[in-house]
Amino acid sequence: MTQLSFLTGCKTGNLDKLAHLLSQDLDFHDQESNYSTHDFHAFPAKFPPQLPRKFILELTNPGDVVLDPMMGSGTTILEAYLSGRYAVGIDIDHLALKVSTAKVTPLDKQQVIDTGKQILHNASFATYINKDDIKVGLEKALDIETLNFINKWFATSTQIELFALANEIKKISNAYLRLFFEVVLSAIIITKSGGVSLAYDLAHTRPHLAKAIIDRYGKKIIIGNNVAGTPVSRMKLLTKTLRSPLEEFDKRFHQNLKSLLRPDSKLIKPAIVNADAQQMPLPDHSVDLIVTSPPYASNAIDYMRSHKFSLVWLGSSIKKLSKKRKEYIGGEVIHNIRFEKLPVIAEEVVSDIFKLDPKKGRTLGRYYSEMTRTLREFYRVLKPGKAAILVVGNSTMRGRDTKIHTCLAEIGKEIGFLVPMIGVRHLDRNRRMLPSGSTINRDSQIQQRMHEEYVIGFYRAD
Repeated sequence: MTQLSFLTGCKTGNLDKLAHLLSQDLDFHDQESNYSTHDFHAFPAKFPPQLPRKFILELTNPGDVVLDPMMGSGTTILEAYLSGRYAVGIDIDHLALKVSTAKVTPLDKQQVIDTGKQILHNASFATYINKDDIKVGLEKALDIETLNFINKWFATSTQIELFALANEIKKISNAYLRLFFEVVLSAIIITKSGGVSLAYDLAHTRPHLAKAIIDRYGKKIIIGNNVAGTPVSRMKLLTKTLRSPLEEFDKRFHQNLKSLLRPDSKLIKPAIVNADAQQMPLPDHSVDLIVTSPPYASNAIDYMRSHKFSLVWLGSSIKKLSKKRKEYIGGEVIHNIRFEKLPVIAEEVVSDIFKLDPKKGRTLGRYYSEMTRTLREFYRVLKPGKAAILVVGNSTMRGRDTKIHTCLAEIGKEIGFLVPMIGVRHLDRNRRMLPSGSTINRDSQIQQRMHEEYVIGFYRAD
């Protein structure tokens, strides 16, 4: 963290230019987003890389400091790096830290190829010769809660291959090389479709257990309850074919290999930091641009709910991950939370929700309080004349609009920011949002999600 203390300097920004950028088309629906290492790993609610790139190129110069304090999969960090800026990424999510670091780390291609082949050879041999020993080793390595989770969501044959792969990855001495293969392993578990677990919708953070599986020999096994009345069409959707982790790892390894960054002495190595956006380890007036997208309120997108599916194979316990989940901005836990005084409009929204559902109201109050502290940090670390770009989605609670973009803009103004404009993005739901399903359920947070999101421009004038 001390390496960041040298960030100094100040250049003037342009309020009119920021407003102009926010008024332009921010959809990018017709543009390809899976270039470079952006396709390394599925991640919920990613914004298109063209969005941060637009503001990076227009509002900063090469060598300037670009910060994403809630970096997620590292889209902003990668774009800043590729643009010759000094990227600083901050997050508390373990998988976000791994994925983002791997995406901006150049590696020697031949070394990656040789290591990948060795992992697959050793893991394949181990599963062929020592299946029983691997299963016993897995049971000894995990606590009962984590083992119960794995037994629920992964078939026995899958567990054996995943554990064999994880053991081989642990043996890699080079930390960045090991990280590359940890991300490969995670990517075959958390996928937009398929994957090696018994879950659906992992990339959308709403996993559902398959009702039936088809094993590698073509045999159908019913594993769910209450399937007798399930329509044939619905049952087909809830049936999952088992995939071999060894085969999926091989395919994903070669897919990520194609996108691998090569060493380039002209680019500046990013700083990836495990920290809270509410208390950033950065000096005052040290950042030229912030581009980020905060979590949704009330865990509407529950990152840890899906991330734990791969993190348990990388050494984390369910107990440890559940504890970490409570620290996320927008979480549902309201004990020992310090609530901030909010602008009138935010107080009114929270009060309105509270009357309908006290717990939801307190949860929303927590979100706005945490975002108040986060925006204060934005103001502190930004240089005068510089901007922060906040991409936020809206949602409803108990049928009421939470007015996220309006409330956050007002919070920013009270802190001292100017807000020249709030841009609007029309969402490609297949890329950014969660699937809504075919039936109407007004209590579903997924279906309450808007078809738009907002791009708020915060400008520090003094």
